[in-house]
Parts: sequence; C-alpha cells; structure tokens
Amino acid sequence: MTQTQEPDVQVRTALGMAAIALFVAAANLRPAIAAVSPLVDRIRTDVSLSATGVALLTTIPTLAMGVCAPLAAVVGRRFGLHGGVMLGLGIIAVATAARGFGDSTVLQMSCAAVVGAGIAIAQTLLPAVVKMRFAGRAGLVTGIYTAGLGLGGAVAAGVSAPLADALGSWPGALASWAVLALAGMVMWRAAKGALALDGVADTAGPTTSGLPWRSGAAWRVTALSAGNSALYYCELAWVAPLLHDDGGHSETVAGALLTGMISIQVVAMLAVPALLGERTDKRLGLALTTAMTAIGFAGLAAVPGTATWVWILALGIGHGGLFTLVLTLPVVIGRDAAEAGRISAMAFFVGYACAALAPVLIGFLRDSLGDFHLAFGLLAVLAALMLSAIAPRFPKHS
Repeated sequence: MTQTQEPDVQVRTALGMAAIALFVAAANLRPAIAAVSPLVDRIRTDVSLSATGVALLTTIPTLAMGVCAPLAAVVGRRFGLHGGVMLGLGIIAVATAARGFGDSTVLQMSCAAVVGAGIAIAQTLLPAVVKMRFAGRAGLVTGIYTAGLGLGGAVAAGVSAPLADALGSWPGALASWAVLALAGMVMWRAAKGALALDGVADTAGPTTSGLPWRSGAAWRVTALSAGNSALYYCELAWVAPLLHDDGGHSETVAGALLTGMISIQVVAMLAVPALLGERTDKRLGLALTTAMTAIGFAGLAAVPGTATWVWILALGIGHGGLFTLVLTLPVVIGRDAAEAGRISAMAFFVGYACAALAPVLIGFLRDSLGDFHLAFGLLAVLAALMLSAIAPRFPKHS
C-alpha cells in the first residue's frame, strides 16, 4: 500500500466509525416512546387511565423535546457537540432505568418528561454534527442516523410486549431500554476521535432569542417538522390500537404490523435519500413521500381491516422517506454547523411543542366517538396540508 492510499483508508475508516456512532446514538431517541404503544392495554388496566390519559406517556416526552430543544445550544457551547450528545444519552439512560421502580402514574410521567429532555439535547445537536463532519454527504448520513432512529423505535415496538411477559412487569420492560442507551454512550465515546469534534460547540444563543425567528425558510422547516412529528408520534401511539380495535386484528398481529411498518420506514429512511442523491432541492421527494403518507392514513381511517398491508406499506415508504428529508433540511439550508443547529432547535422547539398535542387529540376523539375513523382522517388531511409548505424552493438561510 502506498503512502497516499494509507491516509485514504484511514479517512474512510474514521468516517465509517463516525457514521456507525451516529446510527447507534440515534437508535436511542425513540425506544422510550415506541415501547409504550404495545403495552397500552396493560398500562390502562394497572393505572386506570383513559385513552386520552395514556396518550400523555407519548405527549409528555414529545412536549419536553420541544421545550428543551433550545437548551441544546447551552449544552453544546458548554460541553461541545460530542460532549453534548453524550450528556443527552446519559439523561436518557438514567430516566429510562428509573421507570423500573414502579407503576406510579407520577413516576412514569416524570421519567417520560426527563427522557424527552435528554432526547431534545441529543437530537438537536446531531444535525450540527452532520453539518460539521459530513457536509458533502449530508443527505446520506442523515438517512443513516434517521434509520438508526427508526430501527430503535421498530425494535422497541416489537420487543416490549414479549419483554413485559418475560419480566412479568411492564415498568421493567420500559426500563430495560436503558441498556441500549448505555451501549450508545459506549459507542459514542469510542468514536470521539473519528468524529473529530473536539472544541466544536454550537454557538446559538442560550435562549430562544438566538433562533432564526425572522427566516421564512426556517419557519417552513418548522411547519414541516411539526406536521412530520405529529404524524410520527400518532403512528407510534395509535396505529396498533387502531388495527386492534377498528381493524379486527389481534394484539399480537397489530403489534407485528406496527413493527413491520416501522421496519419499512427504516429501509425508506436509507433508500429515499440514496435515490435522490445530494441534490439541494428536496421538493420532489418531499411531495411524493408526503402524498404517500396521506394515502396511508386515509386508508387506515376508511378501511383499517381491508388491504391493511397496502396502507402499512404506504405509511412505511412514505413517512420513512419524509422523515429523513425533513431532518435533512436544516443541514441543507444552514450555512454552517452553528446555523444548522439553530434551525434544528427552532424546528424542534416549535414543532414538537405543537406535535405533542396530536396523540392526546387522537385519544380524546377515540374516547368520544368510540373509534379512530375521524381521528385518522384528520391525520390524512394534516399530511395533505403539509404540501403547501413544500411548494416554494428552500433557499440557503440568511
């Protein structure tokens, strides 16, 4: 091997290690939320919660993710990007483990809120990591860590019920995902050199005053983020119950279908950005994936027990691709890592705060009407309305 080739191999190895670390870190950003859905009936029985009440276990962490997103700027400046993500993973690990101490409503809701804060810190800083380390391959690498995010959710949705059976405790099943967070911390620490983020900090302001409130492009990203997140958390919370209650599927089959949907999303999270390449204009991809997402929700609203796999496939491909493309936008329109971080913080701060209401609204409509038809119809309408934020070109933020 020549001296020229050896540095090239070292560079590729370092980039591969960094990408794997991003994937594993991102895998910890959804299990604490996705694990709740297959355990809904047990939780409702043990703590006597309505559908609206149990939706709070999804809403509270989502709301915390929005409210705490601007804190990522403070954490990033204090500890750097690498240390900030590590702190976020640590918070997730501790709060998730604490869920095993009992089935108290107060305990579970409090842990959910703290988990949301940890997710907010790590998730807000990851786009800045991508911008700093992978600026030339932002779409592909965002797809990689988004796939990690989706895979974490898929595994949690599919494994939590068997875990609860094996442990004889749903709080124990929820707490078990702390092990994944610890593994993420170990991997993130091991990849510190490969990530090459020493001394790199997010320079956004310590409060919401540092966010790009006057940027039309940032507001459009925020609107898409809000709609995208609202749809995603409603999927995690209510697709399995809908398939069971309205579609006539058993709990086991409904959980398997949810896992299948999320697994398809993971593939789409990687495949869609790879097919689109690193082109700056994401509008075509955004429009196609949004339309497929709307079709999936409309099908589940109208005929959840008929051609179920068609609607699951539409939501899997459509929303998987849409999710990655929305997360790519701050990296694409931000001029540097700090600006990408500020746009992400604004999108998460406003977007997740709005999205947090969606699962509770779905639960309320389910309690009031006795089925999910109207609720999922409204989700299809929301997906269709997102197309209006996609039409204009996204310029470089200024």
